[in-house]
Amino acid sequence: MADGKTGLVITAHPGDFVWRAGGAIALHAKRGYKMKIVCLSFGERGESQFAWKEAGATLEKVKAGRKDEAARAAELLGAEIEFFDAGDYPLRLTDKHFERMVDIYRELNPAFVLTHALEDPYNFDHPNAAHFAQETRVVAQAMGHKPDAKYKYTAPAVYLFEPHQPEQCNYKPDLILKIDGVWETKYKAFQILAAQKHLWHYYERVALNRGIQGSRNTGIPMTYGEAYQTVFPRVVTDALG
Repeated sequence: MADGKTGLVITAHPGDFVWRAGGAIALHAKRGYKMKIVCLSFGERGESQFAWKEAGATLEKVKAGRKDEAARAAELLGAEIEFFDAGDYPLRLTDKHFERMVDIYRELNPAFVLTHALEDPYNFDHPNAAHFAQETRVVAQAMGHKPDAKYKYTAPAVYLFEPHQPEQCNYKPDLILKIDGVWETKYKAFQILAAQKHLWHYYERVALNRGIQGSRNTGIPMTYGEAYQTVFPRVVTDALG
């Protein structure tokens, strides 16, 4: 078991944490980690294609539907979720959001954080979320920021999950996580996201491709995988392999 360890996922929209990191969330929750998702928006404007095709769709109805989908997906994966409701297309984060994110880092003291790639010419919400995740991560360790606050915090490792079109985002994964044991849970979470059902099979193919790559690179039998890019050097204190 994880002995009280925690993991943090910072995502621009509801679908992002399911498509790109659902396996990691479910896997770590299964191993006893407390997993928390911070969802910066409901994806109500730009990430709810099928919801907008329903008769009588309004912004508030779409937001409510996406919130319900995200909450159910997070629960299925074994995580708690907090919504910032910052809007999407464009994502506009405020000082209040910033302070809350710093507090979450300090309260949770996560072992790792998962977030978006640093570049994405197709969706600026994603790199904005990545910058927000990393800036608040750094500020959280500044002793002079809210110096009267009581906390125990060490800035966590950062892993960037895979963007929709990695070759356009200068994304070079250096870690593949085997998710065979939780794939069925992840795919069930896909099926909750009815507003983006056109992406279910796309991300199934992504997981299969990463599984093949993981197996070929290591010889470890693997069917499904998730790709991550590390931001900071990984430190070892003993053998490399």
